[in-house]
Formats: sequence, structure tokens, C-alpha cells
Amino acid sequence: MSLHHLTRFPRLEFIGAPTPLEYLPRFSDYLGREIYIKRDDVTPMAMGGNKLRKLEFLAADALREGADTLVTAGAIQSNHVRQTAAVAAKLGLNCVALLENPIGTSAPNYLTNGNRLLLDLFNVEVEMCEALTAPDKQLEEIAVRLEAQGFRPYVIPVGGSNALGALGYVESALEIAQQCEDAVNLSSVVVASGSAGTHAGLAVGLEQLMPDVELIGVTVSRTVAQQKPKVIALQQAVAQSLEVSATSDIILWDDYFAPGYGTPNDEGMEAVKLLARLEGILLDPVYTGKAMAGLIDGVAQKRFKDQGPIVFIHTGGAPALFAYHPHL
Repeated sequence: MSLHHLTRFPRLEFIGAPTPLEYLPRFSDYLGREIYIKRDDVTPMAMGGNKLRKLEFLAADALREGADTLVTAGAIQSNHVRQTAAVAAKLGLNCVALLENPIGTSAPNYLTNGNRLLLDLFNVEVEMCEALTAPDKQLEEIAVRLEAQGFRPYVIPVGGSNALGALGYVESALEIAQQCEDAVNLSSVVVASGSAGTHAGLAVGLEQLMPDVELIGVTVSRTVAQQKPKVIALQQAVAQSLEVSATSDIILWDDYFAPGYGTPNDEGMEAVKLLARLEGILLDPVYTGKAMAGLIDGVAQKRFKDQGPIVFIHTGGAPALFAYHPHL
């Protein structure tokens, strides 16, 4: 089934070509299972990452509206904020970022290195807050203030995760379907599930294109009870915008994010070290390390629907390694 309505939405060509789908031979031997990795960590801007797919649609909409400033929010080490800032710089736009310190650390490396260092290079105007308790409202307040100052702001939600941004991961599902068509009898896909746009876009795209494939979101910040409504709401909004139905169940595993968002755990850091040692690929402590810990344990616990090939969605995040290095 095609997703031809995707072409109705304006987008900017930041990525330009499908990201690689790579077989991981040494990691597959280690797990006794055929594992592939979708390399969205190598998207071609600001050290890569998944948010660039969302920003192709969101930044196009900002330009259509005549915006001169992108406004967004996230943690101090937010990959999304870093990529939004890079896009703003490339397009000649201002960028204002509202940041929180979700782990309450005073470690200089977390506060100044990694993604935070890159924000300064991209000339972002950073505002700190105690917590992103109501980020949509907090961002709107900044936008109102900027408008009063004569700017034309465009608000990009946390993670770029709204129905428009999530279209980027419908596009990713198209790529995966094409890349697997002749060579891989794909069984399952594993992705980190946080702000939910990546997960929701994949859910809609894979249901249309590869309906027998199991999509598993490994939560990085919430329990299943908290996360599932967020993913479902975006899944339905994306489906509605594309005029397709979305009936597939949203599968979430919440066993791997403790002790909380942004705080590394032993299983996640072991996954980071393992993939680096076996395949020379860098995961991160916040998202992909924990999601990969879920994949590894899921294989060990026989949680997947069968023994078929698994694709891991590498959403990026390696710059955060430099901010978390005492944990390595």
C-alpha cells in the first residue's frame, strides 16, 4: 500500500538519501539472532540523529509561515534542541531554546559539554527553567514575548513530536520497507520511545507497508501506562493527516529506563560498550543505550514474536557521551 498523501506536505531536503540499513555480523553472532541497524545517527547535519527527519517537515512549515525564529525546548543535553539549532543556523533563522536540568546535576561536564557545547557554536539563545512541567504552555509564553519584541517565532514542540514532525518517520518506514524488500524477511523493529513522534510515525508507516512486522518501543522516560496514550494520540493524528487507518496495537516495554529520564543505568551503559566493542557503532546513554538494552534482554527472555530478523532504529545521540563520560 502506498502513502501517496505524504507528498502533499512541504518539506526541506536535509537528508537527501535513505540512511543505511546495516547488518551487524559480530553483534548477531553474539546474540544468536539476525540483527540489523537503521543508521539515522548518520543524518548529515550537526553530528546526526533522528530529529532531522522531523525537522524537514517542521522547518518547511516555519518558512511557509514566514518565521524568523525557531523556539523549542528540552534537556540541557537534548539531541532535538541541538539539531533544531543547526537547522536554524543553516536556514539563517534565530533559535531560542528553553532548557531544563532533568537529573539535577551540577557536574560541569553535563552542564557545558556534549550537546550543550554545540548550542553555543550554533549561536542559540538559551533560557533555563526549573522544569518543563507544561512545555507547550511554556513555549507559547516565549513565543508571545518574542512576537511583542517584533520577531516571528515558530514553536517546535519537545522532540519535534507532533503530527507534522512524525511524518518524518512515516518516511523512514518507507525506506525500511524498500531496503528489506528483497533481502530481509523482517520480523521486528525496536525503537526508543520518548516524546513519541518517532514511534508513532513508524507505527503508521509500518502498519501500511509491512503489517506483519512487530514494532516495539522501549520507553526512556515513562511507564507503559503513561507513554501509551501519548503514542496512540500521535499515531491517530498522523494516520488522519494521511487519510489512512491506524489499528495496530502499540507495544511498549518499560523495564529499561530506570532510574529515570536522562540518568544512565548499568544495562544501558553495557549496551553502549558492547556495540562499540563489537561493531564500532556509538550509542548514547539516554535513548539508544537503554533501547538496545531492551533488545538484548528481549532476545534473552524470548519476548519477540518469533526468531526472525530484528531492525534496531539508531536515533543518534552520541554527542551526549561526552557529557556523561564518568559513567563509561
